[in-house]
Amino acid sequence: MNDDRRPLAVFDLDGTLADSGHRQHFLEGSGRDWDAFFSAAPQDPPLTEGVSLLRAHAEECEVVYLTGRPERCRKDTLAWLASHGLPSGSVHMRRDGDRRPARRTKVETLERLARRREVRVLVDDDELVCDAAERAGFRVVRARWAVTAPSMKDAQEREGRT
Repeated sequence: MNDDRRPLAVFDLDGTLADSGHRQHFLEGSGRDWDAFFSAAPQDPPLTEGVSLLRAHAEECEVVYLTGRPERCRKDTLAWLASHGLPSGSVHMRRDGDRRPARRTKVETLERLARRREVRVLVDDDELVCDAAERAGFRVVRARWAVTAPSMKDAQEREGRT
């Protein structure tokens, strides 16, 4: 099948494909260390459930990665995807300095993608992103297989960092 006709399967990274649990401690308390948090991302182990789902969708869909990670993390992110043998696909990242909530930035990206292609599914662990995507008419799979610390959830929503 011609790739430009295949539907898109859109996958989040942190908490969906990558286990960021080992680095969430950098976000605890008032002195959140975002540089250390993102610098530790290359050591994330893959999440088996997310990777299996990704591989299953890749059989029929073109894979797209949609993350709240800032653009400055692109090199590490691409290396992580390659090192775990994940399917190639475009990677959409947050612009450096963009602090809008992921529920806004990710839905904007989904809507932009949907203007050109069918978006078959979004797989994400952020409940607010999932709620917003569903309200916008997208099919969502909620990635509930990783443990996300309350400090991480708070940082995602209040600081728009991941």
